[in-house]
Formats: sequence, structure tokens, C-alpha cells
Amino acid sequence: MNENSCSFQNEKELRDGEVESVSAPPCDKDSSALLAFRGIPISELKNHGILRALTTEANGWEPGAVNTEVLRAQEEWEAVESIQPETGSQARSDQPGQLISFGEALQHFQTVDLSSFKKRIQPTIRRTGLAALRHRLFGPPKLHQGLREERDLVLTIAQCGLDSQDPMHGRVLQTIYKKLTGSKFDCALLGDHWEDLGFQGANPATDLRGAGFLALLHLLYLVMDSKTLLMAQEILRLSRHHIQQFPFCLMSVNITRIAIQALREECLSRECNRRQQVIPVVNSFYAATFLHLAHVWRTQHKTISDSGFVLKDLEMWAKKSPRRLLKTLEIYLAGVSKGQASLLGAQKCSGPQAPPSKDLTFTGVCDLPPPSSKGRWLI
Repeated sequence: MNENSCSFQNEKELRDGEVESVSAPPCDKDSSALLAFRGIPISELKNHGILRALTTEANGWEPGAVNTEVLRAQEEWEAVESIQPETGSQARSDQPGQLISFGEALQHFQTVDLSSFKKRIQPTIRRTGLAALRHRLFGPPKLHQGLREERDLVLTIAQCGLDSQDPMHGRVLQTIYKKLTGSKFDCALLGDHWEDLGFQGANPATDLRGAGFLALLHLLYLVMDSKTLLMAQEILRLSRHHIQQFPFCLMSVNITRIAIQALREECLSRECNRRQQVIPVVNSFYAATFLHLAHVWRTQHKTISDSGFVLKDLEMWAKKSPRRLLKTLEIYLAGVSKGQASLLGAQKCSGPQAPPSKDLTFTGVCDLPPPSSKGRWLI
């Protein structure tokens, strides 16, 4: 009896010890292992040794017949790592899109049907009376016949608006934003961040009047070349000066309008004929005009209230001396290659920079009254 009691007592103590050992809280080592297990990405769980052990064999248990539900679940699990992020406008902002070059964007317009937009263009300015006679006798030469299709393409792109549903249009905007800000991530196509770059509102499409998508292509051209990118960044810093601030992108749109007008008035025909190209000449003319504006703005201490007069004088001078303007750009880019000071002035724009103000009153090319002579300020 005593032996049975002792045996029963020992078994009871053993069972109590087992219960206590089971119910004991896990040690720190087990907790850290659990946390590490939880930190494994779901796409990598299937490759983890613990999960493989659980799905194949546990404590000597062999799975019996596999039903269809298990097979279907296994197929879904196998498909986890093949899921790809979305590529549309709803894609996550931490999945940056690929930058687009000027050549790739231009090729898009060369391959799509633009016939409906081409019907709207007026390739050259219509002149009558003495203006037509003066232009014939003393004006620039006509554009060579073989270059007129390229000229018409430029003017047709200027008729195209910004389409937020077109992936290429979105990539152009994203590239401009990333290059000017240094951001590595995509941004929303609508938002206040566009005002920080000098658009008037949250939607860049509303500021392209008179220049269309060509205005964005010009900005893309400016930021995708390493030399002109430095120029763009310097002008952007100038536009944020606490006294001389101006809307950078809106000013760029107005420079594009001037380039369009110079092309239509055949002011660029001589240079286009010499190079046997139109688009590179228009791009260089745009960049050179923007550079000259920045130089005048900086050295003559212009402010936003002077914008209309500065643009008017700039257009007249640029049309009159396009070759001189392009030469200035060549000198500037050569200086950039050698690491020399820019043409915006020896003094850097190191003063305090003001945040973009929504109260700025900007007068652009389209806001100026037309002059008395015919054939000007029309787009």
C-alpha cells in the first residue's frame, strides 16, 4: 500500500512538473525567434526552413491524401512571389517609375496619329501689303522644303495638351519633377508640389496655353542634358530669390511661346537651313532665350512686376539676333564643361530663398497687348 502510494505520488509530481513546464512563459530566446519569424516577408516564407518543415513533416506525422482545396491553396501560395506592382497611375509612390529621355518622348509623337492637331497649325505668319513686301525683300530666307515636315511636327506638338491618362505624358512630368527636385520617387500628377516648381496651380495642364505639350518637352530637354540641367537648377534658384522670385515653370512656358513665334515668323529659318535640322535649333533657341532672360533678370535686378516688359523686350531681341543668342549659349555650355562660373553673374544667388508665393502677379506673353504691326503676338 505504501509502495503504491509512493508510486502514485511520484507520478503526480511528475505530471505536475510537466504541466508547469508546459505552462511556463517562453524564454527570451523563443521570443526573439518568434519576432524574427514574424519579420520575414510573406514572399520569402515559402523558402524558410521552418515553414518547409511544417508543410512536409511535423513530429513524424505524414500527411495523408491531399484534397483539391489543399492543392488550390498550394497553387495560390506558389503565385505569391510572381505578383508584380501596378504600373498605372495608382501605383505606389515607393515604386519609382523610369525616367524618359527627350528622344523617347519625341519618338512617341512621331509615331502616334496627330492629324487632328495638325489641322490647327498655321506654319508661317500671314503678311499682307507693305509688311509682306518688306519681309520678301529684307526678311530671313524661307525654310528649305525638306525641313518643313519637321517644323510642322514642332507646331503640332504645341497644339497637343497634357493628358494625365497617357503613361508617356505622366513619365515626362515625373522626370521633370525628379530632375529639378532631386527626388528619387514619383509624385502625384496633381498637387501643390507643382506650385513649388513654378506652376500657377496644382494641375500643370492649366498653364500650357499657347505652348501645349511642347512646353513640357522643352523642360524635359533642359533637365535631361547634364550641362543644361545645371543651368536649369541655377535659374530655379534665382526664381526662388526672396526679392527677385518668379514662377520658374510658367516663365519657361512663356519662353516656349517665344520660340514658337520665332519659328513661325521664319526667324530661325537661316539657322535651320544651315544645320539641316529644326527641332535641335528650336531647343537650343529656347534654352538660349531662357538663359538670356535669367541673365537680364539677375543683373538688372528685375522683379515679378517687370515680367511682362522683360518678356516683350526679350522676344524682340531674340527674334532679331537668334544667331547671337545661340552663340551665347554655346559659350555658356563650354564654360560649364570646364567648371567655370556661369553667365548668371559672378555672385551666386546665395541670399535667402522665399517659398513660392501664390500672390505673385505674373504677366506672360499671352497677357501682353498686341502691338500695332500685323503678324506679331499670334500663336
